[in-house]
Amino acid sequence: MIRFIFIQNVLGKTRLAKYYVPLDDSEKHKIEYEVHRLVSSRSTKFANTVEFRTHKLVYRKYAGLFFTLCVDVNENELAYLELIHLFVEVLDHYFNYVKEIHLVYNFHKVFVILDELILSGEPQESSKKVILERLRSLERLE
Repeated sequence: MIRFIFIQNVLGKTRLAKYYVPLDDSEKHKIEYEVHRLVSSRSTKFANTVEFRTHKLVYRKYAGLFFTLCVDVNENELAYLELIHLFVEVLDHYFNYVKEIHLVYNFHKVFVILDELILSGEPQESSKKVILERLRSLERLE
């Protein structure tokens, strides 16, 4: 199960945070700080997974943004790296090469895209084509 997902820039500013477990606000800020410190300080020579408390962080860096998932220890890291990559591909296709500013000003659309991928902490859809078709149909309703 996915505990939370973050998109953070290299300076540590959280651009997207979605929690699938209940936490209070002070704990959320503490976790965001710890995760950024841990992920940003790792060398690129190391794997994109690291232990975090009693869970595991799976992360990738794309153009100055860290995409981080916190998952249970027994989960498959490669599947979640692929999920992160799929998320970035969908964002790129939807925003025509996504930038940090797209995440800031279109956060509601980013959350809709994320909800198409992950629901209640579990991956839902793995087809980029299906996700983009659903997003187009949602746009027609607006």
